[in-house]
Amino acid sequence: MNITGNTILITGGGSGIGRALAEALHARGNHVIISGRRADALKAVCAESPGMDFATLDITDAAAIRAFAGKLTAAHPALNVVINNAGIMLAENLLADVFDLDTVDATIATNLLGPIRLTAALLPHLRAQPAATIITVSSGLAFIPLAATPTYNATKAAIHSWSQSLRHQLVDTGIEVLELAPPAVATDLMPGHAENPNAMPLADYVAEVMDLIERREAPRGEILVERVKPLRFAEANGYEAVFKALNGRH
Repeated sequence: MNITGNTILITGGGSGIGRALAEALHARGNHVIISGRRADALKAVCAESPGMDFATLDITDAAAIRAFAGKLTAAHPALNVVINNAGIMLAENLLADVFDLDTVDATIATNLLGPIRLTAALLPHLRAQPAATIITVSSGLAFIPLAATPTYNATKAAIHSWSQSLRHQLVDTGIEVLELAPPAVATDLMPGHAENPNAMPLADYVAEVMDLIERREAPRGEILVERVKPLRFAEANGYEAVFKALNGRH
């Protein structure tokens, strides 16, 4: 992916990593469109970055995604980069008297079905571009779970696997598939994350990601900052120790 000169859609661009990536890519000379459910948050981001555009989207609504894709490509025919960033992370108590299937459903719809549906809706347009990039956002927790967020971990593991298959099937097209796997980053994804001293500062994370993109350093198509590598490679380098560090001992 070129670091500049693109027309880029970023889902979940109203806050957190999505907003920070949008602002960094906008500053590099890309035309950035952010999406999310809350128009007021999207407007506020665009007001601080003149030239950035926004469009509302409920990523859990299959029909809305199809309509959104048609309007987006009509309004922005040069669209050539899609960053599937929208996501939710919710704690779950699997021993509760009433199993909270609403959290399961919402997490799967947002984190897994949303990116798959949006990619499917935009793929014909992207295939018609001279060159295009699809970026999925997984997590270090795709590779080793935080036990408090089981469905979140599962969706991110699924997105990692799905990204590998997508990359393989698109290998002979002009579409590059990249996977962005963040560590814990100081955002409001979950209560307390922004204040967690063990979380990577958001500005530092985005700066390192931008540097990796610019240097085209994404082995196996994965964009991995140094802080996430212990999670990504835990299976090979000491799974039990990393699991205990994340989840404690019982």
